[in-house]
Amino acid sequence: MHDLDPAHAVVEQLVGLPVAEVERDLILATLRETGGNRTHAAQLLGIAIRTLRNKIGAYSAEGYDVPEPAQSSAH
Repeated sequence: MHDLDPAHAVVEQLVGLPVAEVERDLILATLRETGGNRTHAAQLLGIAIRTLRNKIGAYSAEGYDVPEPAQSSAH
């Protein structure tokens, strides 16, 4: 019975939302999860780093809070 499947429940909550909105939320959540690491986020999402950077630029221009990459202390 798939009613108990957590992944199915999540997908059901997304029904009716615009794909661009779901994509944006997923990308931003993945960036938060990776501490702003764009390379790791792109790998997790299965998209090219260039695609991710383009989307990040668009989200920033639209006023969304995009997680910044962690600063390296090694100089």
